[in-house]
Amino acid sequence: MITGIIVAAVVVGCVGIILGFFLGIAGEKFKVETDPREDAILEVLPGNNCGGCGYAGCSGLAAAIAKGEAPVNQCPVGGEPVATKVGEIMGVSAGASVKKVAFVKCAGTCEKAKQDYEYTGVEDCAAMAFVPNGGPKSCNYGCLGFGNCVKACPFDAIHVVDGIAKVDPKVCKACGKCVAACPKHLIELVPYEAMHLVQCSSKDKGKDVMSACSVGCIGCHLCEKNCPSDAIHVVDNIAYIDQEKCTGCGICAEKCPKKIIL
Repeated sequence: MITGIIVAAVVVGCVGIILGFFLGIAGEKFKVETDPREDAILEVLPGNNCGGCGYAGCSGLAAAIAKGEAPVNQCPVGGEPVATKVGEIMGVSAGASVKKVAFVKCAGTCEKAKQDYEYTGVEDCAAMAFVPNGGPKSCNYGCLGFGNCVKACPFDAIHVVDGIAKVDPKVCKACGKCVAACPKHLIELVPYEAMHLVQCSSKDKGKDVMSACSVGCIGCHLCEKNCPSDAIHVVDNIAYIDQEKCTGCGICAEKCPKKIIL
């Protein structure tokens, strides 16, 4: 009995040694050589694996940069400091980058925006496409306030306050997760230093906007007519600001009758 156990143990041990030997040879033979710069880049990346760069995590971005398939400043979370370090590893200049932040184009809080009915059910913004009028809010372009963006944010930088999503610019890393999560396409990445922004996205005509929200853009063109830099124009009944032309003079915000330009 004991002899049989010993023999079995020896056989198993020998088989393990033989398999280990062949696996070691196979590992060396089929080993994929990696660019040492890839590991160096991965070391300086934030490690959040948020996907904001467009790749499957930091390792995916590191591989892409090492292969020359992505620019050294592709990481939105690390910003310019990380881009500079990656540029040094790759031996190229990172170039100037503009810090960005997520911005919600809606100011229709519970007090300011009207509702067509009281909704009770699944609290999911995407699910509102299957309920009457696309949700209880009278404005079909407004924030639904069910927090899909909040759930998507890996940095806890966005929360629903008084019925609409609010971004904390000091915490936001501009990864773009909230932008992709919003079914209404209300969130966009804007320059952190932007002086003026239009907090509305409604493309309805003025009278329809006023019947749905007390602060919505009515497309009156007053901002456009008074801007000395030709930086703001009304397109499809909604004002848009060209941040490259905007000088921050504040005339558009002053002239706006709805005070929807921040």
